[in-house]
Amino acid sequence: MMKYKFYIDTHKGATFFYILSLIYFYNAFDNILAMVYLAIHGSYGFFWVLKSKIFPDKTWEVKVPLYYGFVIWFGLSLYWIAPWIITSEFFYDISTKSNINTIITIGIFLYVLGVFLHFTSDMQKFTQLKNKPGHLIDDGLFKRCRNINYFGELLIYSSFALLSMHWIPWVVLLLFIILVWAPNMIRKDKSLAKYDNFEDYKKGSKLFIPFIY
Repeated sequence: MMKYKFYIDTHKGATFFYILSLIYFYNAFDNILAMVYLAIHGSYGFFWVLKSKIFPDKTWEVKVPLYYGFVIWFGLSLYWIAPWIITSEFFYDISTKSNINTIITIGIFLYVLGVFLHFTSDMQKFTQLKNKPGHLIDDGLFKRCRNINYFGELLIYSSFALLSMHWIPWVVLLLFIILVWAPNMIRKDKSLAKYDNFEDYKKGSKLFIPFIY
């Protein structure tokens, strides 16, 4: 059996090449949305693989059976719908869109902010768990939000959905939040409840979205 992270890492690492193949197949090299999408989603995949090597999350270190690996790949491949929509122009003609510059600007802004929050918070968690095991992580980026790393991912995947200019990627993102992220965040809260100061930390922080929820 392979580790959980093997299937995640291989899928994330393959994303750049998948998008590039779509651009080649649909001859979308003059499609600015497609090229920007390749840059941000492709780089995110490489960042993830580097993170997995440098400061891995122990959650993904467990071994899973092969069939579950295929389930992981299938689930993550739902995120690949967005670049297909953009490159194939199946649902719309890119030349008819008049607000592309605005969409790209907002998308890049969300992506950069999301990458910062996601990867720096994961680095903080890795470092503190290594140097101060057994202590509740309630400072730094986690001071006001208990799952700031997931919020960073929300911004990242929102940028991908935004660039697609279609509703389907938003539905995919919502499904992941409901079926994967929310259960993980609830499970984490239950695990952190063992710390004496967790209730005070919980009262002064938000579960998912800073200052809101």
